[in-house]
Amino acid sequence: MPGFANRPVRRRAFVLGATAAAGAALTGRAHAAGFGWRDDGSTYVVDTGAQLVFKVSKSTGDLTSLVYRGTEYQGYGGMNSHIESGLGASTVSIRQSGSTILVSVTHGTLRHYYAARSGENNVYLWTYKADTSVSATRYIVRVKKGAFLNDEPDSYTYAPTAIEASDVFRKSDGQTRSKHYSKRRVMDYDHIGWSAGGVGLWMVRSNHEKASGGPFYRSLLRHQSADGGGLYEILYYGQNQTEDQRFGLQGPYVIAFTDGGAPSSALFPGTLTTPWADSLGIPGYVPASGRGKVAGVGMSGRNTAYPYTVGLANAAAQYWGSARSSDGYFSVPGVLPGTYTLTVFKGELAVYTTSVSVSAGGTTTLNTIAIPSSNDPSNASAIWRIGDWNGTPGGFKNADLMTYAHPSDARAASWTGNVVIGNGETSAFPCYLWKDVNSGILVYFRLTAAQAAAAHTLRIGVTTAYANGRPQVTVNDAWTSAVPSPPTQPNTRSLTNGSYRGNNHTFSYSVPASAWKTDPSQYNVLRIDVVSGSGATGFLSAGTAIDAIDLLT
Repeated sequence: MPGFANRPVRRRAFVLGATAAAGAALTGRAHAAGFGWRDDGSTYVVDTGAQLVFKVSKSTGDLTSLVYRGTEYQGYGGMNSHIESGLGASTVSIRQSGSTILVSVTHGTLRHYYAARSGENNVYLWTYKADTSVSATRYIVRVKKGAFLNDEPDSYTYAPTAIEASDVFRKSDGQTRSKHYSKRRVMDYDHIGWSAGGVGLWMVRSNHEKASGGPFYRSLLRHQSADGGGLYEILYYGQNQTEDQRFGLQGPYVIAFTDGGAPSSALFPGTLTTPWADSLGIPGYVPASGRGKVAGVGMSGRNTAYPYTVGLANAAAQYWGSARSSDGYFSVPGVLPGTYTLTVFKGELAVYTTSVSVSAGGTTTLNTIAIPSSNDPSNASAIWRIGDWNGTPGGFKNADLMTYAHPSDARAASWTGNVVIGNGETSAFPCYLWKDVNSGILVYFRLTAAQAAAAHTLRIGVTTAYANGRPQVTVNDAWTSAVPSPPTQPNTRSLTNGSYRGNNHTFSYSVPASAWKTDPSQYNVLRIDVVSGSGATGFLSAGTAIDAIDLLT
């Protein structure tokens, strides 16, 4: 293309982050002489007037070309960039309003939009999903083979051996790969993508107000394979999902090209304002003036060793914000009007809930939230405790690895092995238990004579479960608990595809005094078995993820 310079591509790994690097460059809008669009017969060709030209199919609404600085980046195994795996026959139109060009795609009840702004190397996208009649759970930008190189631990690369379904693979060195291994929770990132040779290609996520799963949810973000790479915006993802699907308009999310740095922080969710889009007539679009804010002056009763997050959720929308570490102050802006359940999370464990109402243009201000001591299970006095109550298996054996690897990965420590209280019990206890892998793990501990003379409550906190896996306990082969009822949990894979997040639940067992050994020099032995009549074998047998285990005084 005349005026577009081809540049050699030097390869380096992807970059993913929640904040932009200082000085990250995004091409400005000072000169946009070529801004406009044309119809080439099969596509609408949009020139941003900066250094980006993209094409949208007039028949399907697919993004068929992404040319930046004269280099084509679109192209993955012969497939386009699109909603889901492509909508198929659609009605596609285009119009220009001043410095904005809008391409509209209609497919049944689904509406999808691409917008370009004069002088910007960005493609703004919105997707409106009204119901389940059209499958639309993601938008994927398909990047051509060789444009970028990524071999990070959570990348998706074709390896010799498929070890689970058709989407988890093992390399010759025993490390595992899958497109599911995103590592990051949705609250941990604003943008994803790659940078090489002075070019950065990024997907800047939306605020996810119409997605599901809350701030701690994990889903597909990007992958690399022999055919190229993919960057995702997840509209709804059913894998290990804890909530029903929400409907309505999602966006804007942004495909952004840069000179190699991170995208401008002005595009990030929570900071992006789009007054230029207010008059575009996109269904479901609510401008800033039609939104409100929830703010809290602080929180008391916090454990300052942990971060606290405030979530808002109802059937129509979800939002979240971080509480300030010094005093618990929080602010959640850009909220659609309505009544929400406000949840305060210590780590990822809910410790307080209330109801709040939000009105357009208003701020709902809450006085200091007092978190009752009894709401945090860590405040209960315990004879011993493995881990701590924070809604995650953090600190347990293999916990960190499991967000970006399969349990069979060569980097994983042995899933078996017994635990002695007072001897590094948390790091020795596996983060996950499976019926067919490590059920029956033993915990050794001593009690004083006074402690052994009384009944005690044993608690086991879990973060999710697969195939209704839940713990049954036996003490000293003298007392065995009943099989507890399974709590409500997602019904898809979880423990093997990088996610421990489900519905946190606490199992409580009343252990009678007759179960204990009365000699203080002798070890008591707790056996924890995973029970369930469902599940397959190995790492797909019934299982559960551990939050904390303790024996109360």
